Amino acid sequence: MKLNTMKLYAKYFTMHLKSQMQYKVSFFFTALGQFLISFTALLGVWFMFSRFNEVEGFTFPQVLLCFAVVLMSFSLAECFARGFDVFPRMISNGEFDRVLTRPRGEIFQVLASQIEFTRIGRLAQAVLIFCYAIPFGGVQWNAGKIFTLFLMVICGSLIYFGLFLIYAAFSFFTIEGLEFMNILTDGSREFGRYPFSVYGRGVLRFLTFIVPLALFQYYPLLYLLDLSQNPLYRFCPLLGLLFIIPAYAFWRFGLSRYKSTGS
Repeated sequence: MKLNTMKLYAKYFTMHLKSQMQYKVSFFFTALGQFLISFTALLGVWFMFSRFNEVEGFTFPQVLLCFAVVLMSFSLAECFARGFDVFPRMISNGEFDRVLTRPRGEIFQVLASQIEFTRIGRLAQAVLIFCYAIPFGGVQWNAGKIFTLFLMVICGSLIYFGLFLIYAAFSFFTIEGLEFMNILTDGSREFGRYPFSVYGRGVLRFLTFIVPLALFQYYPLLYLLDLSQNPLYRFCPLLGLLFIIPAYAFWRFGLSRYKSTGS
């Protein structure tokens, strides 16, 4: 069953890719636009460090390492979970009613409904930032730290997926999406260019215990930079995956209360 599901998703993946590549010029400029939007945030970091040598003890390459992790995690989540970001439209036009009549799971169908390959513009920028930050960030790289960096990106993507899932679940009650969720998705992508500790203890606690963005961004960064002697920080991204449990529970709760819009 799982193998059949993966094969079906691969077919959707190929279908979306071929569809978006039908208009190559449009695809290129859209991807370029995504690159330039993120580039303005990168310029903001550069201007900051042209004035100050450090921010809360973090150097320019170290902040870029942090920024690249957040940017790549968000871009991967937005690329593959774009269906949940536009889910309110699926509710309002009645398309979700058809989803419920099909034999596949609702989450799978929403995931497969839209894959946004133009986010490759942001991914490319994240890769370029990594190419600079990894050798100059002052990290004494070894197998354990490379694995931690991998966990930061992958777990970060899954945590963002959980946020998109919560955003979509609100649509079961409101029909339209709640824009305040953008503070935690697009907003965290912008504020995540700096370690979350720079925004104060209150914000750091919220992003640790409520919405665990700091678990894949800040604490493992301390481990990479040898700024903390706590060896558990390297596993914080895995701890952050627990966030998916309440996100999924809220989705199921919303689904159980769903009533057709009659569109």
